[in-house]
Amino acid sequence: MKITIIAGARPNFIKIAPIIKAIEKNQTEGVTIAYRLIHTGQHYDKNLSDTFFEELNIPKPAANLEVKSGTQAEQTAAIMVAFEKEMIANPCDLVLVVGDVNSTMACAIVAKKQNIKVAHVEAGIRSGDMTMPEEINRIVTDSITDYFFTTSTSASENLLQKGVDPLNVHFVGNVMIDTLYQNLNRIVKPVFWKEFDLETKNYIILTLHRPSNVDEEQSLVQLLLGIDNMVGDKKVIFPIHPRTKAILGERELNLKNIVMVAPQGYLNFMFLIKNSFAVITDSGGISEETTVLGIPCFTMRNTTERPETQTIGTNTLVGTSIENLEKHFDAFVNPKSPSKKAAGIPEFWDGKAAERIISILLQK
Repeated sequence: MKITIIAGARPNFIKIAPIIKAIEKNQTEGVTIAYRLIHTGQHYDKNLSDTFFEELNIPKPAANLEVKSGTQAEQTAAIMVAFEKEMIANPCDLVLVVGDVNSTMACAIVAKKQNIKVAHVEAGIRSGDMTMPEEINRIVTDSITDYFFTTSTSASENLLQKGVDPLNVHFVGNVMIDTLYQNLNRIVKPVFWKEFDLETKNYIILTLHRPSNVDEEQSLVQLLLGIDNMVGDKKVIFPIHPRTKAILGERELNLKNIVMVAPQGYLNFMFLIKNSFAVITDSGGISEETTVLGIPCFTMRNTTERPETQTIGTNTLVGTSIENLEKHFDAFVNPKSPSKKAAGIPEFWDGKAAERIISILLQK
């Protein structure tokens, strides 16, 4: 079996690492399986791309399509044009896509139009929010996928309700968590730890990149000022996404607690998450990592495609207003607040999801 694996953005790199390890393990055992890794170039900042390949010991991609940025349509179209040429030059038995970025949808479409089977890792998750480009990518990808690998029973149920053949839906667990477990003993204190006088459990991590939170400059500024005022004497480490940084420009905010730093590599970022007091984010994937690490997470969105991080894990949806965030955060830090339920780790988030995926594909 020859598999083409697609990676385009930071979450993809984290998800493909254990899949590649699982393939290589089978190769050492004499199994006939090969892979070709394609980087679409959707993320091209070194700290969002190359660093993850280096830190997670992912082999150099066989090709980088170098599509870079653009509108949703421009980027998707560029990926499709470039990947079609790649597929013609290097045919395969299966294209494996992960997550929900533009690269996922675009490469799935190209593969199916060339009558190549598609496997979707992290299939079936749904937020119900059609204003999110990722939700459209999920729906389109799953509408043409052949083999569905899900992170939760709710994701599997979403697919079954749409009439997907149960024989092709496989609840395998979470490959993001595979990577977390494989690298916990390798996480590294960032160089600015001493510079900012950081102490374990006495700082907060902030990440923001979704259009609903960062696209309008004035509302973004008010959000940052509100968080800066809300956290008391705790520092807030804010690895600022290039998109968010561009919107703020050179504006001087006079923040007393929020410290903006460059995007972090995986090993530094996981060290920061693991040792933090709490996380404020609008990411979906980070709420999975905080759940396993037992770190309280406040997600600034109205919906989530990962409900298990709320029902089982440490995640709390707080909407997109600073007022809602303040209400939930104040309740969290107030010693007189009713104690929260004990958080747990969802089923199959055990570090073996990638092994299950490759084992199943070898039987197809």
